[in-house]
Amino acid sequence: MAQRGRVLLAHSYFLAYDAKQTRKMKPYPPLATLIAASVLRQRGVEVFLFDAMLAAGDEEFERVIHDVEPSIVGILEDNFNFLTKMCTTRMREAAFRMIGAARAAGCRVAVNGSDASDRLDLYLGAGADAVVLGETERSFPELVAAWTAPAKTDLRMLRGLALPGPAGTVHRTPPQSFVEDLDALPLPAWDLVDLPRYRKAWNATHGRLSWNVVTTRGCPFHCNWCAKPLYGTRYAQRSPAGVAEEIRLLKEQVAPDHIWFADDIFGLTPRWIESFAEEITRRDARLPFMMQSRVDLMTPSAVAALAEAGAEEVWMGVESGSQRILDAMEKGTRVDQVRRATRLLRQHGIRPAWFLQLGYPGEEWGDLLLTRELLRAERPDDIGVSVSYPLPGTAFYERVRSQLGTRTNWSDSDDLAMMFEGTYSGDLYRKVRDLLHAEALLLSGGAAGPTQAGVDAAWDDLESHESDYRSARPVVALASLPRLAAGAGS
Repeated sequence: MAQRGRVLLAHSYFLAYDAKQTRKMKPYPPLATLIAASVLRQRGVEVFLFDAMLAAGDEEFERVIHDVEPSIVGILEDNFNFLTKMCTTRMREAAFRMIGAARAAGCRVAVNGSDASDRLDLYLGAGADAVVLGETERSFPELVAAWTAPAKTDLRMLRGLALPGPAGTVHRTPPQSFVEDLDALPLPAWDLVDLPRYRKAWNATHGRLSWNVVTTRGCPFHCNWCAKPLYGTRYAQRSPAGVAEEIRLLKEQVAPDHIWFADDIFGLTPRWIESFAEEITRRDARLPFMMQSRVDLMTPSAVAALAEAGAEEVWMGVESGSQRILDAMEKGTRVDQVRRATRLLRQHGIRPAWFLQLGYPGEEWGDLLLTRELLRAERPDDIGVSVSYPLPGTAFYERVRSQLGTRTNWSDSDDLAMMFEGTYSGDLYRKVRDLLHAEALLLSGGAAGPTQAGVDAAWDDLESHESDYRSARPVVALASLPRLAAGAGS
């Protein structure tokens, strides 16, 4: 029997449903979900957590519902995890099964996340009572209060929700205001996490425990393929002292060996990073960490401060070795900045790592070779390779929308399917991806890796057959398209 006012929070990213990420085995607890839990606790709400990350499957969720007997279930995705932002169909289907299980148990159900924001009709059609739009810290507690109040509340009077309307329509309530003072938010509810389970998974594969922290929300840049369904182009930042204090407390309460800063952009300015390094030193809170940034933000003073603070690895959105493609993406960076940033990081003992994107409209074989040559010349310590993936709310999506057909999302993070007619088919990009990873393995000196002669021969063979992979009606480049308004499609 449901316990009135008892709230079960959950998310639907099951590592077990993503073979590529299972092989990597780098699980992180659902940070956004845990912050929402702390906010609810501040309001006196009894909160429980179902953490899908290391669960065997969604049948575990059904057992937790049976044990907890909640009256409200909030499937609040970890919006700081890039895997959640990919909106894969396997995790969507898991969310739908979780919604169904919660409804069958007599629970009210609210959902939040990038995919739910993009596909309100699907999530409401699956049985969700409400979709929380944008951030959860204000709208979800208000919804919980309304659902637990003695008198019935008209949910249309609340802000930041999407609700079922008549005849299958969707009713949006007025937008909720953003959380501007991130320092006013409580720290995540770490005690809800099964810490031994995470430590065991990390130590078995990597010999150390990594933990996630976030210092910002949003991204102020305007790459025309980047979806921002939750935050738009706003950029809110915590104080350096607040972040350093969180890490000090983490050292005491969780004892991780490493930190992953899950921000889209960590430390927008050198001054913030310098202050952060000072605060870390003052608290004796230094831990090795990994973060994400842009090549144009890796200035000498910023990199020196990152090294002082404990940066071990910096991932940068390099995307392409072709300036023509970077300009078409409206990336706002230059190839020479890639070179400088990579060398500067290495000079300070920080591992430079690159995100690369294949298949952007207008990309030709010569552009792919420029990416290969840049990789060979600058020798990043690691790379991540994907193909251009159209998500709602972007200029990119609008340009290719007519070609998307019925399939608009990848099934999992290793899918790499082309959703539109690029220059080449997905088969060629998968081969290029594998060759780029082989190049990176060679550059790292991996003893059991491929030989340079073998990789060169594979490139030559692919080039001799590249015309066989060409699309019949490729999409042109997008640089001339007008940019959509911030947050469009959210």
